[in-house]
Amino acid sequence: MTSPNRLLGAAEIRRLAAELDLRPTKTLGQNFVHDANSVRRIVAAADLGPDDHVLEVGPGLGSLTLALLETVARVTAIEIDPRLAARLPTTVAAHLPELADRLTVLTADALTVTGAELGDPADPPTALVANLPYNVSVPVLLHLLAVVPTLSRVLVMVQSEVADRLAAGPGSRTYGSPSVKARWYGQVRRAGSVGRAIFWPVPGVDSALVALRRRDEPRQADRATTFAVIDAAFGQRRKTLRSALAGWAGSPVAAEAVLRAAGVDPGARGETLDVDDFIAIAAARGAVA
Repeated sequence: MTSPNRLLGAAEIRRLAAELDLRPTKTLGQNFVHDANSVRRIVAAADLGPDDHVLEVGPGLGSLTLALLETVARVTAIEIDPRLAARLPTTVAAHLPELADRLTVLTADALTVTGAELGDPADPPTALVANLPYNVSVPVLLHLLAVVPTLSRVLVMVQSEVADRLAAGPGSRTYGSPSVKARWYGQVRRAGSVGRAIFWPVPGVDSALVALRRRDEPRQADRATTFAVIDAAFGQRRKTLRSALAGWAGSPVAAEAVLRAAGVDPGARGETLDVDDFIAIAAARGAVA
């Protein structure tokens, strides 16, 4: 178990921020976790093993990083802020000197990072555990799942409403494009709520954990085509699929033909379909054409 004095507390977080002359910004989604018990809970919920190589996005001042390093073989941290990226190895060396060699810091934007940038292909990341910047949490999650196919497990902290959307199932009021796209990769569930008081500065929204376990076998369908259908369906979610997919298919008549070929009711709405239905629609377009 991680010992309390090896993790960052509220006083240490503020000291580090003052040392760096850091003023947390909403633009970069900088809200730093300072509660040791919450950090342990996140790491425990991630279902990690001693051989895992964890990808962390936005490590900030290092609260979660320290707990991860005591649990797994390697941590690759992607940090967009150069000051934070430069300071993180020093913080780890001060708190966990015997484990400092387990950390790799990459100064990069998680929205554009490539799999090739993440290091040795013989030792790729196996899990994603992160307190994601709330303003880009869904794009970052979907991008990393796409470019790092070796990620088998995910546990991310996001805005509570975003967690609801990601974990929602067909027919739910919160079910939408993020829900379906996440399901392309695997099973998704909400893994718990997180209080505002564990952050500095305190955010104006509630937070929650989302867990994803990737499918054992990758889907053979075309992801780009399927995601285009999903975007079209939810871009006009109040409309029937016959109308919502008219632009994508070329016309309402063409959309109806594709839907019928896929075995989907043209009068249905996107919120009633699962990911397999969208895959069938994408495949049917080629067959009908």
